[in-house]
Amino acid sequence: MRIAAVVGSLKRILDEEVRAGERAVTRAIRAETERLKRELREQVVSAFGARGRGLSGAWRSRVFPQSGDSLGAAGIVWTKAPTIIDAFERGAVIRARGARYLAVPTGFNAARGRRGRGAQGVRVTPQQMVASGQAFVRPFRSGRGFVWCLPVRQGDRIGRRRAPLIAGGFAAVATANRRGAARWQAELLRQGFVPMFLLLPQVSLARRLNAREAGRRALARLPAAVAAEWRAQGRTA
Repeated sequence: MRIAAVVGSLKRILDEEVRAGERAVTRAIRAETERLKRELREQVVSAFGARGRGLSGAWRSRVFPQSGDSLGAAGIVWTKAPTIIDAFERGAVIRARGARYLAVPTGFNAARGRRGRGAQGVRVTPQQMVASGQAFVRPFRSGRGFVWCLPVRQGDRIGRRRAPLIAGGFAAVATANRRGAARWQAELLRQGFVPMFLLLPQVSLARRLNAREAGRRALARLPAAVAAEWRAQGRTA
């Protein structure tokens, strides 16, 4: 047993120890909360590449109290896209509701070259496909779905930009300025149509994320992080 004399005011020493604990807990919570958010964002980018940067940015964090220190400090990390994150964490199966097929837009139907951009996120909606009276389907070789297409023709060139292809007479497609674009367009013209949607009875999403495991790791690191912060102040946890 170690016995030591207390030099000075015991109340002052205990008050200082409490304040040191408050600083240690708050700093550790703040650091681990930020680390967890960063890890979750990196997890999304690793799973989806550059296309996942928007989804990765949906992860947000906050620490309480927002100012000052507390032994009861807490951090929260959440996403503004919980449905998407949950689907890719569970490996969900998405089925059509109220219809036989899901209409999944193809790359040709992506507004401004990237899905999710523009008012609708697509150049042509399913409603416009039906209203055009020109849409037709072609079955997959597997028989598990269909390709929903529009006839295509060469459009007029506007300024210096490459002339687009016109699908169904009303939607510009194949506008990407890429290597081999002329041959690519020529092949589509010979084909005579552009696939705008894939009609599928269901879509199975592979499990790509594991946010829960990242959260468990953060909790497991927290006690050691608090102790390290306390020791950094020249005190014993």
